[in-house]
Amino acid sequence: MLRHAHHTLRPPPGIKAPPLSFAARTGDLLFISGIPGFDSNGALPEGFEAQFANVVINFTRVLTQAGATMRHLVKVNVLLTRASDVTTMNRLYAEAFGPAPYPARTTCVVQALPNPQMLIEIEGVASLAG
Repeated sequence: MLRHAHHTLRPPPGIKAPPLSFAARTGDLLFISGIPGFDSNGALPEGFEAQFANVVINFTRVLTQAGATMRHLVKVNVLLTRASDVTTMNRLYAEAFGPAPYPARTTCVVQALPNPQMLIEIEGVASLAG
């Protein structure tokens, strides 16, 4: 029988908490909800690079609360609203999530995210074992 130990972590500063857990843990796995690029004042900056930078800051904050780092990530899903941002995202991703080996990743271009100004959202799974 799978035993669930569910932990809700505080949302990163500036992100209003919708009805979800920002991260949930079961065993040694930490499932991180989609993290948007809002800054600590709750503002969503213009431009893909600025939003990506905020996503990384917010993602790191959630991982830190769980005692983890980017190196604990085993799977990441990246949602983009513009296919034209894929090349830039790959460059920024390599800097933020590197050095290799990188977590497994899926990148999807979607029609829209919950806020019409959101250009990116990242979710992931981290292994907290050993």
